[in-house]
Amino acid sequence: MMKLRTVLGVTVAATLAMPVFAQERGGTLNFARYDGSRLIDPIYADRNPDIWMVGSLFDTLLRGSPDGNSVEPGLAESHSVSDDGKSVTLTLREGIKFADGSPMTGEDVVFSLDRARNPDLSPWAGLLGSIGGVTADGNTITIALNDPDPTILSMLATFNTAIVSKAAFDAASGETDQDKSAAIFAATAAGVGSGPFYLCGFEQGASMDFCANEHYWRTGSDGKPLPYLESVHFEIVPDDATRILRLQAGEVDAAEFIPFSRVAELEADPNISMQLYPSTRIIYSPINTRETRADGSPNPLADARVRQALNYGTNKDALIGVVLHGAGQPMSSPLMAKATQYAADLSPLYTYDMDKAKTLISEAGVEPGTQVTLTTLAGSADDATIFAALQQMWAPLGIDLVVEQVDGATRGAKNRSGEFDIHTYGWVNDVNDPSQVVGWLGYTPTAKAVGTGWENAEFNTLFEEAANEMVPAAREAKFARMQELYAEAAPLLFMYETPFAVALGNAVEGYVQTPLGNNIFDEATISR
Repeated sequence: MMKLRTVLGVTVAATLAMPVFAQERGGTLNFARYDGSRLIDPIYADRNPDIWMVGSLFDTLLRGSPDGNSVEPGLAESHSVSDDGKSVTLTLREGIKFADGSPMTGEDVVFSLDRARNPDLSPWAGLLGSIGGVTADGNTITIALNDPDPTILSMLATFNTAIVSKAAFDAASGETDQDKSAAIFAATAAGVGSGPFYLCGFEQGASMDFCANEHYWRTGSDGKPLPYLESVHFEIVPDDATRILRLQAGEVDAAEFIPFSRVAELEADPNISMQLYPSTRIIYSPINTRETRADGSPNPLADARVRQALNYGTNKDALIGVVLHGAGQPMSSPLMAKATQYAADLSPLYTYDMDKAKTLISEAGVEPGTQVTLTTLAGSADDATIFAALQQMWAPLGIDLVVEQVDGATRGAKNRSGEFDIHTYGWVNDVNDPSQVVGWLGYTPTAKAVGTGWENAEFNTLFEEAANEMVPAAREAKFARMQELYAEAAPLLFMYETPFAVALGNAVEGYVQTPLGNNIFDEATISR
């Protein structure tokens, strides 16, 4: 019997929205993680293991809709944008409390948003660069914008804008904001957040505990405050096989980042519900488009025809078979996953066509035996498989693909300096808006178009115009054109997008992982 769930409407929307009857309450859900959190603070979280936990401890003024394409009321029960697009007005819900029972006020909102947009504190401050000031008058919050910002509502539903207690920060020990944040995190006591849980236990690199916030404002299907669980206990188990063994032995109730090679096996286990949650995770390879390589030699990849040929010469379905064991799909937009707002469906995006690839290589004048280096992560089984597959696939094109294995830091440095031919990479959205991923992959000033050095004046202008375009249809049209330009230029090897693979014991219901990767325990239950 198939238990895999891969449709967004079935998993996320149904789990969050459908009524639950005979609702189980209480109990501890034991969750095996691949890596531990270091500091779960909305403005400092910069690693996925931290970011994906923020929503369990902190709430935002607005919440992302289940499909990720709009926003819904959160701590603010209503919101409006002025006709000129230069201010946002929000009305806070009555009676919101932090986890220690203290009331949340407009002063906390001003403190939190000012903190979040301070570039001296947060690496995410740029997401709020349009904000000129934040004021509060009772439960009314007014956000003044320097310019119209079509992303601002999405940003108010993003982890870095979560509301924290000003009083908790004022009372915390430490001279700097960073010191105070670390002291609050280490204290593992209720108080700083208004999310469904609060951090009640922490051992660096080993375990973490969330306890239910009895003052949480959202209610479950039984009319009582969420969450249903009494607590969540996290254990850090980096080894994939060990996480799975512990789940199979009943020592944990859930295990994340299941290797795709084990999905079919776990799907067949009657004691396990194998979940493939839709994600915004894409796997691609940046291609150096500069006229010369770092050593000064001519770069054959500077010719768009060669980059197109490599894409046509790559059998994406075969890659998905050998790397993901079928649990994925080819990229259909050149700039984003299907679950991203405004994603265009250009499928088939460079469908496998060796004849076309050979023609393009010939037109570009590439000599047989031309050497191209693929930079991969040392120790990555997936990267090793990708290299072996591409080496074989591109041989008929006369490409002699060689491998360079490096650690993550070195790969990042090579990307920034342009000292590479092609290298493996991946992305998961942090916000429910295409501007972040499109800016990273294609807008030259952001990161040299993900290090490729590709530059297109029309693309850059469209991106800048979209940043102030308040009419959704017009904004979508600009992103559609950017995707067309990017697909034709092919500054990437467009590979595939992957789901989030999480294995749950049959006692677990209601847990989801969102397309952004956030772990949602609000409506999870455990029945033993």
